[in-house]
Amino acid sequence: MPKKTEKLAEKTAKTPKAKKVAPKKALKPDVVKVAPVKVAKPVAAASSTTPKSAPKTTYFFANGKRKTSVACVRLHKDGKGVITINERSFENYFPVFTDQDKVLSPLKVTNNLKTFDISVQVHGGGIHSQAEAVRHGIAKALLELSAEHRSVLKPLGFLTRDSRIKERKKYGLKRARRAPQWQKR
Repeated sequence: MPKKTEKLAEKTAKTPKAKKVAPKKALKPDVVKVAPVKVAKPVAAASSTTPKSAPKTTYFFANGKRKTSVACVRLHKDGKGVITINERSFENYFPVFTDQDKVLSPLKVTNNLKTFDISVQVHGGGIHSQAEAVRHGIAKALLELSAEHRSVLKPLGFLTRDSRIKERKKYGLKRARRAPQWQKR
């Protein structure tokens, strides 16, 4: 009998057998082959009258904003007063005279109506909001040109960004603050 108890004691004293695990394979780094980049040689520009082929080098840049409209404005020096907005003529893009007057007002106040060519890329918002964003951008670009314009533009509010935007909708409501209609019965 003592032999059985010794065998039991030996079984309980032994540690459980370790599982055999295959050794992990060494990970190879991913090798990405990159094709050589070909650099195009500069080609002499053909003389034409389109504004894209004849880039103007000296300009003053500013962003104008209002609500969700953003206007990227470039004032090109030594211009004739040509204004292009989104590659369209100024009068075509803003057919309403009040919007045209908004856009031209910083130039009129600073007496620079025919001294710059202006190119604008504007997106977002509505037409009236875009006109005010362009006005804000032109005023900021004029400020880049000369700090003396600040005393004229600031009191008229052309340098102030109108930051009023639509408030976000809240959960449980119809709009930002409009609650669902309450009914007693």
